[in-house]
Amino acid sequence: RVPPSRFIRAIQVPAGFDVADREIALRVQAGDLVITADIPLAAEVVEKDVHALNPRGEFYTKDNIQQHLTMRNFMEELRGSGVEIGGPTPFGPSDCRVFANQLDRYLTRHGSR
Repeated sequence: RVPPSRFIRAIQVPAGFDVADREIALRVQAGDLVITADIPLAAEVVEKDVHALNPRGEFYTKDNIQQHLTMRNFMEELRGSGVEIGGPTPFGPSDCRVFANQLDRYLTRHGSR
């Protein structure tokens, strides 16, 4: 369930590959905040001057998104060629704390629009 808030709205989209991502990218406006671990989606919204924060508390920016995309694509290539590379470290309490702190800083700086 989506908590009641004038800042949150649930939208149902048809099933399909990247359908939700396309809808998000279509609806966001400059200055909005998107929370995502999806690097291609982050790249798309960052180009629209949207703030993109991942669940580990790192902001994707125009300065760092290309590096994230390059690394993602490289790792995908390695996995596709059969190289076992493992994955990210498990999400833990420190990740949650960093995310909460970054979100709090963002909300303090940007307030409600």
